[in-house]
Amino acid sequence: MLASFLMGLVGGQRGMTPLAAVSVAAARGDLPWDNGAPRILSHPLVAGTTVAIAAAELAGDKMKSAPDRTVPIGLFTRFIASAIAGAALAPRRQRWLAGAVGGTTAVVASYPGLHARLATMPRYGQTRTGLVEDAIVLTSAVAIVCALSRLSAR
Repeated sequence: MLASFLMGLVGGQRGMTPLAAVSVAAARGDLPWDNGAPRILSHPLVAGTTVAIAAAELAGDKMKSAPDRTVPIGLFTRFIASAIAGAALAPRRQRWLAGAVGGTTAVVASYPGLHARLATMPRYGQTRTGLVEDAIVLTSAVAIVCALSRLSAR
């Protein structure tokens, strides 16, 4: 359940990154054997598509026209993507609860993430703050999936 919560924190900052990280891990066979991931996540085409969408989100975030992450469609997307990722990281018997934890955490984490970004933008600008946030988000998502993979290998 901790991995689902942590991935929800990631999803609060970048909506598609959790789903991309979990899909790539599923395609590589790096998720625990009893995970709650839908089989479709492990298909290479799905993994590639989620990575492409996540990359587009990372690039789009630096644009002046990018909407705040707390607009309704942004929150909805974060909830759904993080709920699927959270469920995929948990054992099958806990996938519904883990999905709720991941999705809810993403929505709640969106607000302090936005406020932190807005507070630093006047000094460092939209692009630099976005790149730092991207580095934190990507590193965190990979670390969560790798740690879970290592724990399940024991």
